[in-house]
Amino acid sequence: MKAVPNPIFGPNRFKFGVFNANCDGGLTISTAPERWRADWDDVVAISRMADEAGIEFILPVAKWRGLGGDANVLGKSYETLTHGAAIGALTKRIGISSTVPVPLISPAFAANAIATNDHVTHGRAALNIVCGWNREEFDIHGAVIDGERRYDQGLEWYRIYAKILEGGAPFDWDGEFYRLRGLATDPLSVQRPRPPVMSAGFSPKGRDFAAQAADILFTNLPDIDGAADLVRNVHSYAARYGRHLAVYGTANIVCRASRKEALDYYHYFAEEKADRRALEYFFKQKSATAGSDAPQESRPLTNRLQKETGKAFAGAWPGAYPLVGTPDELVADMAKMAEAGLAGTAIAFLDYKAEMPFFLAEVLPRMERLGLRQPVN
Repeated sequence: MKAVPNPIFGPNRFKFGVFNANCDGGLTISTAPERWRADWDDVVAISRMADEAGIEFILPVAKWRGLGGDANVLGKSYETLTHGAAIGALTKRIGISSTVPVPLISPAFAANAIATNDHVTHGRAALNIVCGWNREEFDIHGAVIDGERRYDQGLEWYRIYAKILEGGAPFDWDGEFYRLRGLATDPLSVQRPRPPVMSAGFSPKGRDFAAQAADILFTNLPDIDGAADLVRNVHSYAARYGRHLAVYGTANIVCRASRKEALDYYHYFAEEKADRRALEYFFKQKSATAGSDAPQESRPLTNRLQKETGKAFAGAWPGAYPLVGTPDELVADMAKMAEAGLAGTAIAFLDYKAEMPFFLAEVLPRMERLGLRQPVN
């Protein structure tokens, strides 16, 4: 099989991943009626749109329970390994990540599933490892999350997964969390020794886990001015293990012809239409599984937009940076991110299908002119 170079490792200085489009609501805890509904044909349409525009990857999230409240954001979702195979077969060059929760899926199952998707896509698959945070969601499966040990289990899980994909004779594993027999998979992945691995984390334990197991770390970006220090800190974790991590942010995108229009729209759906009961549930579940080293949730909006406008934006996803403004303003912010050492950002929209065309048409050419991205061949 001839592999297609995975664009996750492509030449663009600042890369993008379409994030959370497999779930309704995207990254906004909002009751706005025009919010993303995640209808399958629309998911396919925006995946193909991103593929044709040269976006580097698609990153879905693994969910089995919504956030409740009035909108039950994330309540509708497509399982990510199945999603990866389907979207991979319907696209040509975009990287296709699948999110796998450690407490729910065995490393042997994941190795075979990711290898399958790697063959479906001719070498464009990737794995996003998550160790879990919503206990009630995992109660559906009878799984347990230990806030203090979840990354320890995740690291053992990753080592088994990676060894399986190395190939060779079947092997046994006797560890702290897993006792497994006859581990092997056929076929192996197209990408060798394995497809790219992603992880998300902001705490010291999360960064240390990514430093050992991941190629890409998604982390909260409290403020662009502090991004360079954040990147250096993440790189220092990776250096302890003789490795390198590409550091990405996560962003809510509101791109409009004028800054006022963008800010007004953001305030409308993230404050006036904020789903406050769902927000209360979100923070309660986060607190229940946070380890002792977990920082308080970052609220990037309070660092910039709230000061600028004097308005609140409660329904914005905690930890997602607000890229809100005109195409020129968004590009200026992303140029600062790139200068700080960020490799890119995952992006989400209130309505992906309605908003992505303007973003792709107006933002990408400006980034090309600055040398942040290359034209699509």
